[in-house]
Amino acid sequence: PSAVKYLIASDPNLQVLGAAYLQHKCYSDGNAKKQARSLQAMPKLVKLFNSPNQEVQRHATGAMRNLIYDNAENKLALVEENGIYELMRTLREPDDELRKNVTGILWNLSSSDNLKDRLARDTLEQLTDTVLVPLSGLGGSGVIQQNPSEAEIFYNSTGFLRNLSSASQQTRQKMRECHGLVDAMIHYVNSSLEVGKSEDKSVENAVCVLRNLSYRLYDEMPPSSLQRLEGHRRNGGMVTGELVGCFSPQSKKAREHYLNADIVTFTEVSKDPKGMEWLWNPQIVGIYNRLLQRCELNKHTTEAASGALQNITAGDRRWAGVLSRLALEQERILNPVLDRVRTADHHQLRSLTGLIRNLSRHARNKDEMSTKVVSHLIEKLPGSVGDKAPPADVIVNIIAVLNNLVVESPMAARDIVYFDGLRKLFYIKKRRDSSDNEKSSRAAASLLGNMWQYTKLHRDFKMVRTPSSPAAGTRGWILG
Repeated sequence: PSAVKYLIASDPNLQVLGAAYLQHKCYSDGNAKKQARSLQAMPKLVKLFNSPNQEVQRHATGAMRNLIYDNAENKLALVEENGIYELMRTLREPDDELRKNVTGILWNLSSSDNLKDRLARDTLEQLTDTVLVPLSGLGGSGVIQQNPSEAEIFYNSTGFLRNLSSASQQTRQKMRECHGLVDAMIHYVNSSLEVGKSEDKSVENAVCVLRNLSYRLYDEMPPSSLQRLEGHRRNGGMVTGELVGCFSPQSKKAREHYLNADIVTFTEVSKDPKGMEWLWNPQIVGIYNRLLQRCELNKHTTEAASGALQNITAGDRRWAGVLSRLALEQERILNPVLDRVRTADHHQLRSLTGLIRNLSRHARNKDEMSTKVVSHLIEKLPGSVGDKAPPADVIVNIIAVLNNLVVESPMAARDIVYFDGLRKLFYIKKRRDSSDNEKSSRAAASLLGNMWQYTKLHRDFKMVRTPSSPAAGTRGWILG
């Protein structure tokens, strides 16, 4: 009570004393945080954010940072006292200690889902102009020049954006449209790669932001941009890269047609990306690829990079196919991705196998891809009760990759048998003891049905499974 009373004293030294005591007591004491709120410390501290005395400002914001940490009621109280507005006023002060506190408060606030949309509305433009652009190196010399305090301020700010970017479609849109925000993230990641700092924690935050902003990208991007990527209208129709004419999809003429169609649109969008254009620009594929190759220790960064690639190669849109083929043919991305698959934990495997699933769908040369991926993916599948199995969605992704390859590549079907995949697929097909295993079972059945179409494999089927007909219940090509 005495400390809270000091906050409204006329003597700045007493205000500092009161705020410093609260900062100390509320560092890890939940009861102290609750008591401070009940004593009306929140509105008193907010009023001191913009005190004419800088020491008062520092201690008031430091106390608030501890008061709201892991305390939803205090976060809400801060917002209700017009705290966001006062924090953004304080952020204009050219004082690193103050900025560390303010950006730390913002990061703490952004962990509450119910505050994210409001925070995006009230902070993004000023935070981008005041902190993100200058500290990313985007403004000025183009080189990242951060002292230790500025590095912490930038880290807090990118952590704040990371939380916000996982919110609603409305907030993602606001972030994409915020002038300088995406450019600052791209510039920081690129510059860090150039100087060998791919493990940097702010790089991790920035790549996570880019990944989240690429989520549902083709559904949420401006219609004019989507139309440009999908192709120009001709005779009332839309050119989407699908071949119309007498050529089969695998013919040389067809491949040339696809390549030329890709190049036309590629040239249109790759000149000088700005803002959200970076999210779907071909150059972004190279940035993610370099992260996969150069970031050795920070698994969160590489998982985010593969997740971002998964997002921009997903779905039926023509541009997803263009970027997939770019990743495969120009960036040669399969090797770094498969290197990650070998040592990935389950969380990483989700995005990695999801990315390979997209790439296999859009790949022109299924035979070439099969020779590279089949053995690595089969190795991850369980084949008996004692095997350590990845999550069901990873198994479904792996089987979907194999299915995408098998329907066009006899080589893929042959390699699945060679690497003991047939036995594993029958095992997965039989496991139906849960809803997740039911999904992977159906996927395995679909793939086995497609493999049965290759008559040269019938003998292998009969050797693996029971004497009953391996094709029972399958008719034609079953696409999973």
